[in-house]
Amino acid sequence: MNENQPPNTPHKRRARYAGKYPRRFSEKYKEHNPERYQETVEKVLASGKTPAGMHRPIMVAEVVEALALTPGSVVVDCTLGYGGHTLELLSRVQPGGKVIGLDADPIELPRTVERIRALGFGPDCFLAVRSNFAGLPQALGELEITAVDAVLADLGVSSMQLDDPARGFTMKADGPLDMRMNPNRGQPASAWLERRAPGPLEEVLRENADEPHAKEIARAIAGKHFTTTRQLAESIQSAIPNAKTENRLDTMRRVFQALRIEINDEFSALESLLRNLPFCLKPGGRAVFLTFHSGEDRRVKRSFAEGLRAGTYSSISHEVVRASATERRENPRSSPAKLRWAERGRDQKSEP
Repeated sequence: MNENQPPNTPHKRRARYAGKYPRRFSEKYKEHNPERYQETVEKVLASGKTPAGMHRPIMVAEVVEALALTPGSVVVDCTLGYGGHTLELLSRVQPGGKVIGLDADPIELPRTVERIRALGFGPDCFLAVRSNFAGLPQALGELEITAVDAVLADLGVSSMQLDDPARGFTMKADGPLDMRMNPNRGQPASAWLERRAPGPLEEVLRENADEPHAKEIARAIAGKHFTTTRQLAESIQSAIPNAKTENRLDTMRRVFQALRIEINDEFSALESLLRNLPFCLKPGGRAVFLTFHSGEDRRVKRSFAEGLRAGTYSSISHEVVRASATERRENPRSSPAKLRWAERGRDQKSEP
């Protein structure tokens, strides 16, 4: 019996592990404890899946190569997430270097900081700031840093957020229809959707996800009251009854994506980051972006091309870099990823 329990408290047995790969997120307690159940975690990874509560960093080798880091460099990871990229960056900038991690998620940020601290990276080489990437200039200002050697922005949503039904991002399991990166700010997707008219919602579905069934789906879900992700998913399916099963699944993913982007104002944040990025980089500094859908990639590609023409950037990647076939097989979530990089001109000023 736990010594902190009151006397005469009946012993409560932990629920049995529900098979090799439990379906419910809450049942996967072995996956949530990789230090204790390493064998289970390795089996999940070997199956091409991501263990519950974890995130597998994408295109790590390609990111490191594009950033061209050296010991002593100061780097910003604009999307800290689980910290996979950050740990690799930390290993590349030592000795004397520093990585600053930004993340707006008040739930995952402290967990990641704790993991990184436990691996021996103290405040002298790793700092975390609760902010989304639009707040990069303010974060550097608060740290009294004028500019940095490199910036990484992995625009994908972390697996910890996607897989946890309580966050409301997933259609795989029922949960509250929320979708906020920071649950303490803004309104949940349920409230936002209830206030939308079909016309504006159709535009959101087209702009944020290139959804071909935008009109039919907007008519079916705009202004409606949904409290759970499953209710929304069922309504989306009902709006396109003649579509094949795999097409319906693709449509649901796109609709969830479009709503998530809108709820978190992701495109505005991205455009703000791209606008301020050159003035946060030292001359010769590099930026790497990982995008996961066309709306993101279009903005990054356009911004880098405009910067090159203006002389703000001295060079950019003219072709996207993709995950290797091996990585796409071992981690299917890497399949849509596109990497682009830009290098700041060496004769540019540091003020906007």
